[in-house]
Amino acid sequence: MNPNSPTLGFLIHDVERLLRKRFEQLSRDSGLTRSQWQVLAYLERNENIHQSGLAELLEVEPITLGRIVDRLQEYGLVERRPHPSDRRIWLLRLTPRAKPKLDELHRLGNETRGEALAGIAEVDQEHLFKTLTTLKANLTAACTAPSPVAHKRASQG
Repeated sequence: MNPNSPTLGFLIHDVERLLRKRFEQLSRDSGLTRSQWQVLAYLERNENIHQSGLAELLEVEPITLGRIVDRLQEYGLVERRPHPSDRRIWLLRLTPRAKPKLDELHRLGNETRGEALAGIAEVDQEHLFKTLTTLKANLTAACTAPSPVAHKRASQG
């Protein structure tokens, strides 16, 4: 590999940054921010999740997510419901008013993805998704495994 070629991490980061930038350009007139779109997308996949669990998934501070959810609740797109057994916990769910926004989210996402994948054969797209899925699984496993240094320290007592 050419030493001046971007590393895998830089390349993935650049692609992710450009996908975000293009999505923001396309969604500029939607009335929602990228963070709000992201919360709606995650809630669609994780209905009735508690607020701190969603903050962890999004890798944001709970207070930051709380402000985003406050705004989405003002728009009538999200509601907080009390947890059935723990009154300190709020469960988040989408309202029926979120459906048209989610439809718009999917349309904008498809358009962004289509632009990114333009000129790439379908078989190569499938290979790309499989490869990225494997990378994600490998890194997820590595991140949850105990580190060799911590394991060595623990065994030395």
